Amino acid sequence: MRTLRIDYLKHKFGYNHKNLLLNLVLTIFLFGLASKFVFFHSLSPEISPDLEHPFAEKTNTDPVTENQTTLSEQVPQLAPVLEHVFQNEDQVSPSNKKCDYFSGDWVPNPVGPVYTNESCNLIESPQNCLKNGRPDKDFLYWKWVPRDCDLPPFDPYKFLNAMRNKKWALIGDSISRNHVQSLLCMLSTVEQPVLVYHDEEYKSKSWHFPSYNFNISVIWSPFLVEAAIFEDFNGVSSSEVELYLDKLDGKWKDQFLNFDYIIISCGKWFLKSAIYYENDTILGCHYCNKKNLTELGFNFAYRKSLKFVLNFIASSNHKGTIFFRTFTPDHFENGEWFSGGTCNRKAPVKEDEIEMKYLNKMLRNIELEEFGKVAAKASRSGVNLKLVDLAPLSLLRPDGHPGPYREFHPFGNKGEYG
Repeated sequence: MRTLRIDYLKHKFGYNHKNLLLNLVLTIFLFGLASKFVFFHSLSPEISPDLEHPFAEKTNTDPVTENQTTLSEQVPQLAPVLEHVFQNEDQVSPSNKKCDYFSGDWVPNPVGPVYTNESCNLIESPQNCLKNGRPDKDFLYWKWVPRDCDLPPFDPYKFLNAMRNKKWALIGDSISRNHVQSLLCMLSTVEQPVLVYHDEEYKSKSWHFPSYNFNISVIWSPFLVEAAIFEDFNGVSSSEVELYLDKLDGKWKDQFLNFDYIIISCGKWFLKSAIYYENDTILGCHYCNKKNLTELGFNFAYRKSLKFVLNFIASSNHKGTIFFRTFTPDHFENGEWFSGGTCNRKAPVKEDEIEMKYLNKMLRNIELEEFGKVAAKASRSGVNLKLVDLAPLSLLRPDGHPGPYREFHPFGNKGEYG
């Protein structure tokens, strides 16, 4: 399959503005890893047993199934969008005039993070693993370093000045919510944001930076299409999700054109038990064993929904910039969160020490294929739609998950791991 290269610099803004956007997208993700709260805590045990694949590490003795090998080979090699082309001699890398910021390594960073749970009061309890008793802090002292060029540190002053009178939105599930917290913490070193909106459940929120007339919103829409979700405050489901594959979620669709910059994503929620609708008629389901419905599989619904969402964006006449972010792989070992899985790692891993789980490969395969299908359409329509493929980079940080420290001192006085 041919490689699809999308030039990040085909953008109407100047060099400095582009670097600020690059730094923003990468930095909120990288710092977000330090307090990452993935979707598993909100998934019901009423979920496809396919999730119970253990953390797959590469060894010389582990067999590889035919399906896994085939799927891996089928993943289209779409290049990450955030490639920087140097524009003058002062910026030229000694080895290369192009920089792939996604090809790099996690290296020790003795300087430490821009913020911590003590310096920022915007980190919510489930993400605040240090306050919840996590004893180690080494996971805070790493930074991502591209192999062929420098990644300048994110400058919140420059960013806020560049974003005067602008509006940002991050749309998706709890990963997007986590990334918003990280961004707010970095920007709060310049000015404290003011919460100006929240929905009834405090899942969708908006903040305002008065001195810059700058707004940031997080919009809770884990499927991006319309969904009826039946679960309690702890995320325990009482019934299958009812998913309407041909109807966009109005929570983001109705205000889509109001934002200058959008980061949109989805993914793991499609693994939940669900009944699928189209034209208000049941098509089938995923993992609904006790119902007389056709089993279609989560991959059917994910591909169909993502195609619908991306085609809407590509033909939307949106005048700003839209980043489609690939999903974030999970890192549970020896099971999943509901079947004894653990997240006890305390350092990043190398590329040759880990491989992506089978189901994660399936999700990423669908994302890259469907994005590739609409990229040209978006370009012809004048829609600035960009791909940010963070899945391989984030796979290397199993230490970034709070694990049991989503809850306050989960082990009491029993010790670090109970």
